[in-house]
Amino acid sequence: LQRMLSIAVEVDKSPTCSSCKIADVIFPFILNIPLRSQREAFLNTMDSQLLRCKLLELLFQHSCDVPTTLPLSLAKILYFLSHSSVLLQYQAETATWQKWDEMLQYLSLLLMSYQTVILAFLLAEHLRSSLSDRMDMIIQKAKPKLQDDDDISHLDIQLKIEDFISRMKQVLGQPVPLQIVDKLCMLR
Repeated sequence: LQRMLSIAVEVDKSPTCSSCKIADVIFPFILNIPLRSQREAFLNTMDSQLLRCKLLELLFQHSCDVPTTLPLSLAKILYFLSHSSVLLQYQAETATWQKWDEMLQYLSLLLMSYQTVILAFLLAEHLRSSLSDRMDMIIQKAKPKLQDDDDISHLDIQLKIEDFISRMKQVLGQPVPLQIVDKLCMLR
């Protein structure tokens, strides 16, 4: 299935557009997967980084009280850290902190997938372009245009993480569990 989804993204004239269309179809099914291990298995085994980015972006947009119109960028990932709530309504019975732990796991996965797409773009692999256009871009040595929203500071990151910790303390009514602190350090 994952290989077929990856091929479906790649063969389209616009991989970004096709990943959006495929993600829109798959997203409702992800919402109904009851076990974290099954959701993680599905997301971790995705071949297409573009598709994984789009699915995770939809998941976080779904969990935000106020969705953002920012394009997928580092600024948007920080926005998700500040504005996302527990992701999935149909999560199996688990402790509240474990639901937040899962959210941070997916946020890290989104960040890694996004960095893979951007890095590939910077290396002239142009994952967002069709296969036929990639060769022309490589021959022309086309340089990518980075988004302004990818320019974030260490202070931005620190403030968002502190805001998240404060929110977690308020939700849990106790100190933030060590597993959450570890995930935040990894995300930082």
